[in-house]
Amino acid sequence: MNLALQHNSTSETLAYASDSALCDALQQAAFNYFIDYTDAETGLVADASSPNTPCSIAATGFGLACLPVAVERGWMTRDAAFERALTTLRFLAGSRQSRDADATGYRGFFYHFLEMKTGLRAWRCELSLIDTALLLAGALTAAAYFHRSGEAELRELADMLYARANWQWAVDGEGALALGWKPRTGLLPYRWEGYSEALILYVMALASRSYPAPPESYHHFARRCDWQEIDGKPFLYAGPLFIHLFSHAFIDFRGIADGMCRDQGVDLFQNTQTAIAVQRDYATRNPHGFKGYGAHCWGLTACDGPQRSRRLFDGRRLDFAGYLARGAPFGPDDGTLAPWAPLACLPFAPDAALAGTRHLLSTYPNVLRDGQFLGSFNPSVPGPGPEGWLDDRTVGLDQGLLVLMLENHRTGLIWELMRGIPLIRRGLGVAGFEGGWLEQA
Repeated sequence: MNLALQHNSTSETLAYASDSALCDALQQAAFNYFIDYTDAETGLVADASSPNTPCSIAATGFGLACLPVAVERGWMTRDAAFERALTTLRFLAGSRQSRDADATGYRGFFYHFLEMKTGLRAWRCELSLIDTALLLAGALTAAAYFHRSGEAELRELADMLYARANWQWAVDGEGALALGWKPRTGLLPYRWEGYSEALILYVMALASRSYPAPPESYHHFARRCDWQEIDGKPFLYAGPLFIHLFSHAFIDFRGIADGMCRDQGVDLFQNTQTAIAVQRDYATRNPHGFKGYGAHCWGLTACDGPQRSRRLFDGRRLDFAGYLARGAPFGPDDGTLAPWAPLACLPFAPDAALAGTRHLLSTYPNVLRDGQFLGSFNPSVPGPGPEGWLDDRTVGLDQGLLVLMLENHRTGLIWELMRGIPLIRRGLGVAGFEGGWLEQA
């Protein structure tokens, strides 16, 4: 009870704070995840706050990208942040790359999950292309920020880690990048085709000087993109909200467009704005009658949820699948929402993001723990509080995304750093992106 009251007090205080104070508090609390859940010896970041959780290499990448924000905001000294980044890159550079089932990676890629203390493969997981891309994006972001002469080792390590990733090897027989690889079975029988979080993966793969993916691979990605029409306007569809956010946390897509977007007369920044409007409209219509949904309560994305069959607040029984990539407007949808999602949309829809965040803090105060948003909640499933079913952990990817998106809205720092990295410009150019800041020196 005391813990719940403490959560309520924190949420109530933030709900009445100014916009600036609200962003200050939530952004710093999100960054604190990386203080609390990074191994001091390896620099690896835990996937989530639950005990004995292995490292997520994507969360490690987000953690690296957050370090410049921490320095600029005064949460950490430059020297301390630099040493943190250096610890991580030194460990990754020296880790074992081989076909062995317990290695850290192979052909320059890393396994999705690693043991925190040793860096060895965890959970018999796959060698993951997208998670490696997010790890490398974080490393390159940190390297772009730490540009002083005494910080050269960090830049050299980041360049080396990027250069050794063999994107050519990861192209499957159909010409697209494979999702991943396993030691016993080889490349997975799935590929990155259609609009997804893999946009940043293709940008980095196309830009490589050492082992580039062929330009035709992006055609395979783009040809499966699903264009819909929303209110008479073209919309590059993806149901889960995170797909419209992850690549955007690093790359500024305002005013630049590839061939398919130019044909439709939109850019991907505008497309994410449409995705947010779709989510809010869907939650307002609430076609399945879930509790809490509305214009200020939305956020269908990939997250944990209830498991097995459960009875809802209105007496209906529903089968739940646990972790699921929920989406709007075509589903799947089981009433589970991510409370961090509205705030992560701040650069695209500031009014909606802040209104949604304030509504969540005042209506569902226990979605916040130690100032950090928990992974998900489902008010349609009866529980001890108005939140109903409540995830009991915070997730590294969620916290990192919040830090970066809040900063992109407030100062544009991450976008500015990435705009200055030649390989990002090169990869976008090979993919066919033109206009805007790409035309500037």
